[in-house]
Amino acid sequence: MSARDEMLARIRRARGDASEGPPVPGSYRVAGEHAPGSDAVVAQLVDRLEDYRATVVRAGGDDVAIGAAVAAALAGRGIHEVVHAPGVPDAWVRGVHVARSDDGTASARDLDAVPAVVTGSVAAVSETGTIALDGGPLCGRRALSLVPDTHVCVVRVQDVVQTVPEGLGRLDPTRPTTLISGPSATSDIELSRVEGVHGPRTLVVVLAG
Repeated sequence: MSARDEMLARIRRARGDASEGPPVPGSYRVAGEHAPGSDAVVAQLVDRLEDYRATVVRAGGDDVAIGAAVAAALAGRGIHEVVHAPGVPDAWVRGVHVARSDDGTASARDLDAVPAVVTGSVAAVSETGTIALDGGPLCGRRALSLVPDTHVCVVRVQDVVQTVPEGLGRLDPTRPTTLISGPSATSDIELSRVEGVHGPRTLVVVLAG
Protein backbone atom coordinates (compact mmCIF):
# COMPACT_ATOMS: atom_id res chain seq x y z
CA MET A 1 0.00 0.00 0.00
CA SER A 2 1.37 3.38 -0.99
CA ALA A 3 1.58 6.29 1.45
CA ARG A 4 -1.25 7.96 -0.46
CA ASP A 5 -3.51 4.91 -0.18
CA GLU A 6 -2.71 4.58 3.51
CA MET A 7 -3.57 8.22 4.16
CA LEU A 8 -6.87 7.95 2.29
CA ALA A 9 -7.71 4.76 4.18
CA ARG A 10 -7.16 6.56 7.49
CA ILE A 11 -9.46 9.35 6.40
CA ARG A 12 -12.17 6.83 5.44
CA ARG A 13 -11.87 5.08 8.80
CA ALA A 14 -12.07 8.41 10.65
CA ARG A 15 -15.24 9.33 8.77
CA GLY A 16 -16.89 6.15 10.04
CA ASP A 17 -20.23 5.44 8.37
CA ALA A 18 -20.42 8.78 6.59
CA SER A 19 -21.72 8.41 3.06
CA GLU A 20 -19.45 8.96 0.12
CA GLY A 21 -19.51 12.42 -1.40
CA PRO A 22 -21.07 13.04 -4.80
CA PRO A 23 -18.87 12.32 -7.80
CA VAL A 24 -16.93 15.29 -9.07
CA PRO A 25 -17.39 15.83 -12.81
CA GLY A 26 -14.10 15.73 -14.67
CA SER A 27 -15.22 17.53 -17.78
CA TYR A 28 -13.81 20.93 -18.61
CA ARG A 29 -13.32 23.14 -21.60
CA VAL A 30 -10.54 21.83 -23.80
CA ALA A 31 -10.61 24.49 -26.53
CA GLY A 32 -11.58 28.11 -26.96
CA GLU A 33 -14.04 29.75 -29.30
CA HIS A 34 -11.28 31.15 -31.51
CA ALA A 35 -8.81 29.29 -33.68
CA PRO A 36 -5.08 29.27 -32.89
CA GLY A 37 -3.34 32.23 -34.45
CA SER A 38 -6.59 34.10 -35.16
CA ASP A 39 -6.83 37.86 -34.79
CA ALA A 40 -8.95 37.43 -31.67
CA VAL A 41 -6.45 35.32 -29.73
CA VAL A 42 -3.51 37.46 -30.84
CA ALA A 43 -5.26 40.64 -29.70
CA GLN A 44 -6.12 39.03 -26.37
CA LEU A 45 -2.53 37.89 -25.84
CA VAL A 46 -1.21 41.38 -26.55
CA ASP A 47 -3.72 42.87 -24.11
CA ARG A 48 -2.73 40.45 -21.35
CA LEU A 49 1.02 40.87 -21.89
CA GLU A 50 0.82 44.65 -21.89
CA ASP A 51 -1.33 44.52 -18.76
CA TYR A 52 1.50 42.52 -17.16
CA ARG A 53 3.90 45.35 -18.18
CA ALA A 54 5.62 43.39 -20.93
CA THR A 55 6.57 45.15 -24.15
CA VAL A 56 5.06 43.66 -27.31
CA VAL A 57 6.69 44.29 -30.69
CA ARG A 58 4.99 43.17 -33.90
CA ALA A 59 7.14 41.78 -36.73
CA GLY A 60 6.84 39.91 -39.97
CA GLY A 61 7.01 36.14 -39.92
CA ASP A 62 10.36 35.70 -41.69
CA ASP A 63 13.64 35.47 -39.83
CA VAL A 64 15.03 38.71 -41.24
CA ALA A 65 12.01 40.70 -40.04
CA ILE A 66 12.24 39.06 -36.64
CA GLY A 67 15.93 39.94 -36.44
CA ALA A 68 15.23 43.58 -37.28
CA ALA A 69 12.61 43.75 -34.52
CA VAL A 70 14.95 42.11 -32.00
CA ALA A 71 17.81 44.49 -32.86
CA ALA A 72 15.58 47.56 -32.66
CA ALA A 73 14.10 46.52 -29.31
CA LEU A 74 17.54 45.97 -27.82
CA ALA A 75 19.09 49.11 -29.30
CA GLY A 76 16.22 51.15 -27.91
CA ARG A 77 17.27 49.97 -24.46
CA GLY A 78 20.95 50.58 -25.05
CA ILE A 79 21.72 46.87 -25.15
CA HIS A 80 24.33 45.68 -27.65
CA GLU A 81 25.28 42.30 -26.20
CA VAL A 82 23.16 39.17 -25.84
CA VAL A 83 23.41 35.47 -25.26
CA HIS A 84 20.86 33.37 -27.13
CA ALA A 85 19.44 29.87 -27.12
CA PRO A 86 21.49 27.51 -29.32
CA GLY A 87 18.59 26.88 -31.71
CA VAL A 88 17.85 30.54 -32.39
CA PRO A 89 18.35 31.32 -36.11
CA ASP A 90 21.39 33.47 -36.85
CA ALA A 91 19.17 36.04 -38.57
CA TRP A 92 17.38 36.74 -35.28
CA VAL A 93 20.54 38.15 -33.68
CA ARG A 94 22.48 39.32 -36.72
CA GLY A 95 21.74 42.96 -35.95
CA VAL A 96 23.14 42.75 -32.41
CA HIS A 97 26.74 43.88 -31.97
CA VAL A 98 27.77 40.95 -29.76
CA ALA A 99 25.66 37.77 -29.85
CA ARG A 100 26.87 34.53 -28.28
CA SER A 101 25.16 31.16 -28.47
CA ASP A 102 24.70 29.47 -25.10
CA ASP A 103 26.68 26.22 -24.93
CA GLY A 104 25.53 25.36 -21.41
CA THR A 105 28.83 26.11 -19.70
CA ALA A 106 28.03 29.62 -18.45
CA SER A 107 27.25 29.70 -14.74
CA ALA A 108 24.43 31.69 -13.17
CA ARG A 109 27.00 34.35 -12.23
CA ASP A 110 28.17 34.48 -15.85
CA LEU A 111 24.62 34.84 -17.13
CA ASP A 112 23.92 37.54 -14.58
CA ALA A 113 26.62 39.65 -16.23
CA VAL A 114 24.86 39.43 -19.61
CA PRO A 115 22.39 42.29 -20.18
CA ALA A 116 19.89 40.33 -22.28
CA VAL A 117 18.92 36.94 -23.64
CA VAL A 118 17.07 36.02 -26.85
CA THR A 119 14.97 32.87 -27.06
CA GLY A 120 12.11 31.41 -29.00
CA SER A 121 9.00 29.76 -27.55
CA VAL A 122 6.74 26.79 -28.26
CA ALA A 123 3.30 28.12 -27.33
CA ALA A 124 1.41 31.07 -25.85
CA VAL A 125 -1.97 31.14 -24.12
CA SER A 126 -3.98 34.28 -24.79
CA GLU A 127 -6.47 33.98 -21.90
CA THR A 128 -3.71 33.97 -19.29
CA GLY A 129 -1.05 35.90 -21.21
CA THR A 130 1.36 33.01 -20.72
CA ILE A 131 4.31 32.03 -22.90
CA ALA A 132 5.69 28.48 -22.72
CA LEU A 133 9.33 27.47 -23.16
CA ASP A 134 10.26 23.80 -23.26
CA GLY A 135 14.02 23.68 -22.76
CA GLY A 136 14.64 22.66 -26.38
CA PRO A 137 17.26 24.26 -28.66
CA LEU A 138 14.98 27.15 -29.65
CA CYS A 139 14.10 27.99 -26.04
CA GLY A 140 17.34 27.11 -24.29
CA ARG A 141 17.93 25.85 -20.78
CA ARG A 142 15.84 27.25 -17.98
CA ALA A 143 18.60 29.39 -16.44
CA LEU A 144 18.99 31.22 -19.72
CA SER A 145 15.52 32.76 -19.51
CA LEU A 146 15.58 33.35 -15.74
CA VAL A 147 18.91 35.01 -14.94
CA PRO A 148 19.65 37.88 -17.40
CA ASP A 149 17.81 41.12 -16.63
CA THR A 150 16.12 41.43 -20.05
CA HIS A 151 14.45 38.59 -21.92
CA VAL A 152 13.55 39.00 -25.60
CA CYS A 153 11.20 36.16 -26.49
CA VAL A 154 9.97 35.46 -30.02
CA VAL A 155 6.40 34.13 -30.25
CA ARG A 156 5.04 33.06 -33.62
CA VAL A 157 1.40 33.94 -34.27
CA GLN A 158 0.52 30.36 -35.22
CA ASP A 159 1.64 29.19 -31.78
CA VAL A 160 -0.87 31.40 -29.94
CA VAL A 161 -3.89 29.49 -28.58
CA GLN A 162 -6.78 30.66 -26.46
CA THR A 163 -6.92 28.22 -23.53
CA VAL A 164 -4.55 26.51 -21.13
CA PRO A 165 -5.52 22.96 -22.24
CA GLU A 166 -4.68 23.90 -25.83
CA GLY A 167 -1.35 25.28 -24.71
CA LEU A 168 -0.50 22.22 -22.61
CA GLY A 169 -1.37 20.01 -25.57
CA ARG A 170 1.48 21.59 -27.50
CA LEU A 171 4.09 20.82 -24.85
CA ASP A 172 6.32 17.78 -24.54
CA PRO A 173 5.73 16.47 -20.99
CA THR A 174 9.24 15.03 -20.89
CA ARG A 175 10.86 18.46 -21.26
CA PRO A 176 11.37 21.03 -18.46
CA THR A 177 8.64 23.60 -19.00
CA THR A 178 8.97 27.27 -18.10
CA LEU A 179 5.77 29.35 -18.10
CA ILE A 180 6.18 33.12 -18.38
CA SER A 181 3.38 35.59 -17.68
CA GLY A 182 5.01 39.00 -17.94
CA PRO A 183 8.20 40.21 -16.24
CA SER A 184 9.12 38.65 -12.92
CA ALA A 185 7.32 40.58 -10.16
CA THR A 186 6.17 40.25 -6.58
CA SER A 187 4.06 42.30 -4.18
CA ASP A 188 4.79 40.22 -1.09
CA ILE A 189 6.21 43.09 0.96
CA GLU A 190 3.65 45.74 1.91
CA LEU A 191 1.82 45.14 -1.41
CA SER A 192 4.53 47.15 -3.17
CA ARG A 193 5.27 45.77 -6.64
CA VAL A 194 8.91 44.90 -7.19
CA GLU A 195 10.08 43.60 -10.57
CA GLY A 196 13.05 41.40 -11.40
CA VAL A 197 13.07 39.43 -8.15
CA HIS A 198 12.64 35.88 -9.46
CA GLY A 199 13.57 36.42 -13.10
CA PRO A 200 14.01 39.07 -15.80
CA ARG A 201 12.97 42.60 -14.90
CA THR A 202 12.11 43.34 -18.54
CA LEU A 203 10.21 41.10 -20.95
CA VAL A 204 10.09 42.01 -24.64
CA VAL A 205 7.83 39.80 -26.76
CA VAL A 206 8.43 39.85 -30.50
CA LEU A 207 5.14 38.65 -31.96
CA ALA A 208 6.04 37.32 -35.39
CA GLY A 209 3.62 36.82 -38.27
